[in-house]
Amino acid sequence: MSDEIKQIAIYGKGGIGKSTTTSNISVALSELGYKVMQVGCDPKSDSTNTLRGGAFIPTVLDTLRSGKAIKPEDIVHEGYGGVLCVEAGGPEPGVGCAGRGIISAVDILKQQKIYDIYKPDVIIYDVLGDVVCGGFAMPIREQLAKQVYTVTSSDFMAIYAANNLFKGIRKYSNNGGALLGGIIANSVNKDIHKNIIDDFSKETKTKIVEYVPRSLTVAKCELKGKSVLEGAPKSKQANIYRKLAKNIIENGHSHIPAPLESGSLQQWADKWSNRLLKGNNGSNGNNGNNRNN
Repeated sequence: MSDEIKQIAIYGKGGIGKSTTTSNISVALSELGYKVMQVGCDPKSDSTNTLRGGAFIPTVLDTLRSGKAIKPEDIVHEGYGGVLCVEAGGPEPGVGCAGRGIISAVDILKQQKIYDIYKPDVIIYDVLGDVVCGGFAMPIREQLAKQVYTVTSSDFMAIYAANNLFKGIRKYSNNGGALLGGIIANSVNKDIHKNIIDDFSKETKTKIVEYVPRSLTVAKCELKGKSVLEGAPKSKQANIYRKLAKNIIENGHSHIPAPLESGSLQQWADKWSNRLLKGNNGSNGNNGNNRNN
């Protein structure tokens, strides 16, 4: 493998299937021979659960708050396929800022020389994308990640979050921030889902990396605390994740997206709403409010 670490950030609205997607990508890359580290940057600290049999691991911030000297093995835990699992964690409930928590956790990873010790080929930051505040934008702003991907469905709020992410990428791009690798279109089971996301991609001058359908296989595996590649390795869904991982690791193209401004995004949404209400392409659709479980 290359001596240079490939660092990737995957963003998405809460509940969109971002962590599901990320964990399956991590396992797929490990199957290809890469040493992968997955860093969960969501205060819920559940990014790596399906890599660890459904179990939570101690977070960086909880370990810090314990007051004891931090050892690498306290915050890095091996998961399925040899994937190295890290959870940044968040502040105590009702106290502090989750975004600041991510900044503190990443600083500790650097201070402890975690990346030097474990020498991963790929680091994937799994980041909540509802709000791109200073902390959640850190992988972009500080160029921890070289490429950024967003997971979105055809649901308007998921697209709204993706559009906000594009604004953040555009803002920090002038200062050397990370660029967009593309869109991961999730819960795409109907033509209407694909058409809506394709049109959003066209409007924002972005590209679709892969279409991932909603599948009961995901739900069955997650109920057992497993990724699809562990729980159903020969399934069609597992092969889709393998294809997605290959597309990402081989993607050498990153760019600055062209996000829609608020008024334009609303006009775009109204256009699709009118089409659906009139029945144009709507017979195959639903409200898009699906997570890929």
